Amino acid sequence: MGSLFQMMGLFCFWIFFIFNFGNVVTVVSQSVEEGTVLVDGRVGIASIDDDFICATLDWWPPEKCDYGTCSWGHASLLNLDLYNNLFLNAVKAFSPLKIRLGGTLQDKVIYETGDPQEPCHQFVKNTTNMFGFTNGCLPMWRWDQLNKFFRKAGAVIIFGLNALNGRILASDGSSVGPWDSRNAASLIRYTVNKGYTMYAWELGNELSGNGVGTRVTAAQYASDVIQLHSIVKDIYGGVNEPLIIAPGGFFDANWYKELVDKTPNSLDIVTHHIYNLGPGVDTHLVDKILDPTYLDGEAKTFSSLKNILKSSATSATAWVGEAGGAYNSGHNLVTNAFIFSFWYLDQLGMSSTYNTKTYCRQTLIGGNYGLLNTTTFVPNPDYYSALLWHRLMGRTVLLTSFSGTKKLRAYSHCAKQSQGITLLLINLDGNTTVHIRVTTETTTSVRLRTLKHKHKSTRTRFARVSGGTKSLNAINMREEYHLRAKDGDLYSQTMLLNGKILAVNSFGDIPPLEPINGNPWDPITVDPYSIVFAHIPSIDVPACK
Repeated sequence: MGSLFQMMGLFCFWIFFIFNFGNVVTVVSQSVEEGTVLVDGRVGIASIDDDFICATLDWWPPEKCDYGTCSWGHASLLNLDLYNNLFLNAVKAFSPLKIRLGGTLQDKVIYETGDPQEPCHQFVKNTTNMFGFTNGCLPMWRWDQLNKFFRKAGAVIIFGLNALNGRILASDGSSVGPWDSRNAASLIRYTVNKGYTMYAWELGNELSGNGVGTRVTAAQYASDVIQLHSIVKDIYGGVNEPLIIAPGGFFDANWYKELVDKTPNSLDIVTHHIYNLGPGVDTHLVDKILDPTYLDGEAKTFSSLKNILKSSATSATAWVGEAGGAYNSGHNLVTNAFIFSFWYLDQLGMSSTYNTKTYCRQTLIGGNYGLLNTTTFVPNPDYYSALLWHRLMGRTVLLTSFSGTKKLRAYSHCAKQSQGITLLLINLDGNTTVHIRVTTETTTSVRLRTLKHKHKSTRTRFARVSGGTKSLNAINMREEYHLRAKDGDLYSQTMLLNGKILAVNSFGDIPPLEPINGNPWDPITVDPYSIVFAHIPSIDVPACK
């Protein structure tokens, strides 16, 4: 049964802090509000993959520059240091981490398999070429190195194939003609012969709808997906057969619907990309992250794709195949800073409520928005946000609502590999502390409320926390993980967990993410500009049985 907490009204009072800086006295006011999170524990509203968290590795060479900054360094699939111990530990900490290998240049990569027979040249910057670079090449010795690392790290791999191979660029900027699959088939065959494990093969990158750089019609793309499906079935022979993913592009409802309708038996996962914060030069980037109305805007895409899949004959599921931001050149690297975790975790929470099975972050490393620092491999704040989600948020998504300030975002799932539920609470307000009571609605509580209504009672009943106060012990204590920026600086690249700095040690070990314990009947305190994960094992609801 669930928790017993009276629904509380909203109260607000002000705390005044006085700071004396020389002869200047600054008065800072802070409000305190109360609110209630209602978790409907009767049934789950959606489900996610157990390894929901995913990150990308890209192809960009060091010469790739944006807004006057060349931010990729040695973070490419072709030059990344695979022997860095911190990098290995960062991936292993997820056990497992899904990694999508792909990005803009993937459609210009030739695999050195001998089919076709041609020199293996690396990417060269050339502004007259599509995407600003010549074609590149993946040597098989490098593919061997990558797979050795993935196996050692226990990563789950999705590989993006070169969907522009063989096509002709038309005068209107579109790419026409069928995909030449011979080179991709030779890579797949090589991979199987080497015994490398692939979770999925993905066709193309950002060629849907209007495309980025160029585009392919949905009808042609569907034909190519069917061909890829046939190739995979032929080469694998039904043994450990990877999934087929497409199109890895920006969502266009009509284009996506046509693709899905024409590939009901060939496409396993439908991926779309999200960059809803816009370009890094946008001076309103921070305002967007802290605006709940703006954050809610992406729900339209999740809902539309969910409806397309539901109304189609397909059994395919939805993924976010790539998502991130850019950086704000006006104030440091925002997407390496604490503030970006507000957007990132809200995206994870929102997308999961629409039955999105996996969410791939651009990037694991590289491009000013990596989970890891491009040069040092040290985790950025979002790395720890992702790791906490991975360890705490289970597969079953629960309907969650919050009564109180509009700046408080709330999501809940059944706890991962544990009893109870886990709450994610995000406070976008820098001046308000929120004290949150948690109540759960179950089949029992609905029945009780119906009976009370028949007897014209105005009281509302909610299910109780199992055990009662007399049985309170370490087993049912609430576990809380409070995340804040160091010194309260939203642009800080240092994250605090329960007041302690998260940092790797000299051996490159990822720090333990340890909670503080709290009484499950006490309110959860969410400080200004902070994030809280709260695992409540004492809340036992039918959806989590």
